[in-house]
Amino acid sequence: MECDVTELARHSGLSVDTIRYYQSIELLHAPERRGRRAVYDDGHLDRLGRIRVMAGKGFSLKAIRALLEAGDSSESDRRLLAAIEQETAGPRYSADDLADRVGIPRAVLASVEKAGLAEAEIGPDGRARYSDADVRVAAGAARLLKKGFPLTRLIALGVRHDRAVRKTVDDAIDLFDRHVRKADRGRADSGEAVAEAFRDLLPVVTALVAHHFQRVLVNRALRRLKRSGAKRELEAALEVTSQSRIGVRWQ
Repeated sequence: MECDVTELARHSGLSVDTIRYYQSIELLHAPERRGRRAVYDDGHLDRLGRIRVMAGKGFSLKAIRALLEAGDSSESDRRLLAAIEQETAGPRYSADDLADRVGIPRAVLASVEKAGLAEAEIGPDGRARYSDADVRVAAGAARLLKKGFPLTRLIALGVRHDRAVRKTVDDAIDLFDRHVRKADRGRADSGEAVAEAFRDLLPVVTALVAHHFQRVLVNRALRRLKRSGAKRELEAALEVTSQSRIGVRWQ
């Protein structure tokens, strides 16, 4: 089959805009050029069909691209990606839905997105999608704003934290890649073993990082109060922290 983009859209059941978006993010390879005419073939139609099937199962475009690039020869990688998607499965909301659920102006969310802090999934239609976890985090951020924290200062703090976290995350992924994923290559059950290791380690690592952050924050805050001589505030803070126990559960 050879056709133009309009016919490809009709055969695939997708819109022309969606097809062009897939091309722009290199999820769909470019058509053959014949003069000024763009020609699509059965390979494009097959690729779009596979994308639709995986999108229907809840896979993000990022995971779909990785799965398609991995091919059938990398069972370990495909199982790992499936485990990642399973851990992050659940309802997805548009930016407007998120703003409505949390009760914050859409402009506030737009500022967070512009700063690169939202880290939303991109759905098959090219639009950002947010999870229930994002809703809870956004609700927490809204509480900070209501307490009087200035939005611009919070975003600036978030950007600094984000830069440090990304470096730590990349190093953690390298460790997992070197000592788990690649180390298990060649085993008969390597695919499921790697996926199971991911499911086991993710909540552990998340809890360790969150616990360390809270412990450092509390201790440094208490030391600052002690140096300032604010006895009443220090006693209140000690009472609160003695009763606080951090709870981390991967959703």
